[in-house]
Amino acid sequence: MRIGVLTESDPGEPRVAAVPDIVKKYVALGVEIAVQSGAGKTAGITDKDYEDAGATVVGSADEAVRDADVVLKVRRPNAEELKTLKSGAVVVAIMDPYGREAEVKAMADAGISAFAMELMPRITRAQVMDVLSSQANLAGYRAVIDASSEFGKALPMMMTAAGTVPAAKAFIMGVGVAGLQAIATAKRLGAVVSATDVRPAVKEQVASLGGKFVAVEDDEFKQAETSGGYAKEMSAEYQKKQAELVATHIAKQDIVITTALIPGRPAPKLLSKAMVDSMKPGSVIVDLAVERGGNVEGSKLGEVVITEKGVKIVGHANVPGRLAATASGLYAKNLYAFVETMIDKESKQLAVKWDDELVKATNLTRDGAVVHDAFKGKAEPPKSDTPKPEAVKSEESAASNEAKLPDAKGLETPKTTDGEK
Repeated sequence: MRIGVLTESDPGEPRVAAVPDIVKKYVALGVEIAVQSGAGKTAGITDKDYEDAGATVVGSADEAVRDADVVLKVRRPNAEELKTLKSGAVVVAIMDPYGREAEVKAMADAGISAFAMELMPRITRAQVMDVLSSQANLAGYRAVIDASSEFGKALPMMMTAAGTVPAAKAFIMGVGVAGLQAIATAKRLGAVVSATDVRPAVKEQVASLGGKFVAVEDDEFKQAETSGGYAKEMSAEYQKKQAELVATHIAKQDIVITTALIPGRPAPKLLSKAMVDSMKPGSVIVDLAVERGGNVEGSKLGEVVITEKGVKIVGHANVPGRLAATASGLYAKNLYAFVETMIDKESKQLAVKWDDELVKATNLTRDGAVVHDAFKGKAEPPKSDTPKPEAVKSEESAASNEAKLPDAKGLETPKTTDGEK
């Protein structure tokens, strides 16, 4: 059995789908693994590192995927890469299939079996394969680091002979994986941290990390979750009260980080221009949903916008990729955990269990056809800034907490990095 690892063709993608430690694991399974030269360069991994781990380093993408039974990537293969893949090859990547019907069909036409890692079901068995959580965790951390680098003041309170420096105030909107890590990181750096979310259960998680929970805690809020941990849609009256509270709170903050993403739909708008303008000059907003249209009015993909009022809106693309080495390591582990289930340990050959729930949940194309129910013959999901609620179970602890989906005015959902999304 042969696995090919490609250099990412997108110049904005510094991550790689396999790292040396994981290559060793593949080799231990009896798998031959070919890595395209330079694949790990932007993640700080040399060709020699791969060779020392037991991989064969080849000079081109064609050589890497030639006769490969499995191809590992970070992003969906482009048209040129599809031409080089053998029919029937298994391709595992973050496919970003929503609204990409033409690209998904192209993979089907190429005869490959495409698996979208971001569609991995949120079950205990698949936690180690959860790319959304592994990458969102890093995005939350990096968002705070980026905010602090743009903020012109120190984050912790400092008492010096020259005077006292007050602690910065940071507000996290959305308490899923990215939000929890942002809370923890901002707290470690000495900021006074607060956070908001539509689910009552996360209040304890925020408090456990040293943050203050901000929400209108009336009777409706206390019943905003089902017994199974699902979010309920809030009334228009509650949404109005919550928006007023958040607007008042934001005006007092130095740093705001927004994390709301909904797969296949534009990100919900959380901050209006009026809210942004209410912040002090020099304040910083980091929009982690900018790749899906943004949570913040005025944010721009790949730019740091400075408003007329002097507020900075940070819209970096591919935030997990800004920690390429760490992100690659976690992503490679996610892929290995999934691919390992497709390898017969005795014959050391590819043996996909097509009836496995993980396979059925992630398989987009097979035998020349689009086979996933969500994309088979369906049009692009309707684009709306106020999507209908989608329920996702709350996890029981911050450590295992996965990215959550909001109600119609909710605050945190999984990224398709990122992370999103």
